[in-house]
Amino acid sequence: MTRVVLGMDCETDVGSFTPFYEGLVNATPLLLEMFDRHKITGTFFFTGDAVKKHPEIARLVRDAGHEVGCHSLYHETVGDALFEIPNLYPLLPSEVANRLKVATEVVEDAAGVRPVSFRAPRLFGSTAVVNALEALGYVADATYPMYFYRERLTPYHPSADDWTKEGGLQLIELPIFADLSMESKDPYGRDMDQWPLFRTDGAGALLKHIDGYTKYCESRGVEPFLCFYFHPWEFHPMPEGEIHFGEASVRPDPFIVKNCGPEALKQFDILLTALAERGAKFYQARQIAEEMK
Repeated sequence: MTRVVLGMDCETDVGSFTPFYEGLVNATPLLLEMFDRHKITGTFFFTGDAVKKHPEIARLVRDAGHEVGCHSLYHETVGDALFEIPNLYPLLPSEVANRLKVATEVVEDAAGVRPVSFRAPRLFGSTAVVNALEALGYVADATYPMYFYRERLTPYHPSADDWTKEGGLQLIELPIFADLSMESKDPYGRDMDQWPLFRTDGAGALLKHIDGYTKYCESRGVEPFLCFYFHPWEFHPMPEGEIHFGEASVRPDPFIVKNCGPEALKQFDILLTALAERGAKFYQARQIAEEMK
């Protein structure tokens, strides 16, 4: 049996490069229908801004039996930046605790339930982040970027001194899936991450990497653990080419918006079916922490 956590990062459209929430509003109900059809649940990580502007979506997720988690206040760098993104500067470590406290309260006020699972935007976590989460009573942090650190394969208790090492925190750290069986050609290992392959190349392409990673784990005597991140905006058609708002425009790389909408929904459906056929058991992030008590 393979444990699988399906995480939906609820943020603005096109990977946070716009201020719009068309994907969150229009695609979340479609995803909830699909989850219900497959009889599975997941964790929806909301930014504080998302729940403030669309609290009805957070409550819809909650009422459908899914976990409402937190994705910081905005889609921002709260931890250590693994690579540079123009005009996106990390919070100072001294700012992290209060920022996550405010984000937690905003999500709780809007959703009517206090979040206990967190994911840092872009998987840019840090030691300051896990210590802040521990103090706030979080039980799970689905942030560890396996593609970058490549050491932790299964959920673990992080250290208060180095979040990438095992230690004494009560918080459970969930490593994010990456195909470590392949040879990376990227200096950061981002090609092992495999997002958004299910959408750009189809579910079959992602499944090949899942199978490769499963064999990688089994050869090391480790039970495979799969924690994914997806986004509601991927399941709603996104504009291609230049997107104008405010005083400027952005032009996302083609792979960012390729096959967003019906094709992504179709491939996601295929992916869920295939995972179930492979014996997957689906968990919410907090359920992994509960299981490890």
